[in-house]
Amino acid sequence: MESVLSDYDWANYDPNMQKQGINEDVVITDYKLHRNFPNPFNPNTTIQYDIKEKGFVKVKVFDILGKEITELVNEVKEGGTHFVNFNAMALPSGVYIYSLRVNGFVQNQKMILSK
Repeated sequence: MESVLSDYDWANYDPNMQKQGINEDVVITDYKLHRNFPNPFNPNTTIQYDIKEKGFVKVKVFDILGKEITELVNEVKEGGTHFVNFNAMALPSGVYIYSLRVNGFVQNQKMILSK
């Protein structure tokens, strides 16, 4: 084992170490709308969602009163994990809701824009 200096701290590197906890053949078996990251954000954030099969996907953002702000995705997507970026530069600070709709599945999450 040898020591390696990284940008953050010292770490030990073992070339014989086997990777653990990484599954490169992940199969998505459900629909899920993940928490955006970062959250709180200013002004950009990323929204991740999983869909188990091909379907027509809508991802929308609403203000806290339910008024639609924007539609980020409105198209057919293959099953798998997807990411969409949201730029809120023109919006005021506050709580916003984002929504995933696909194949009869609906899920909402909250995000905080902090300027």
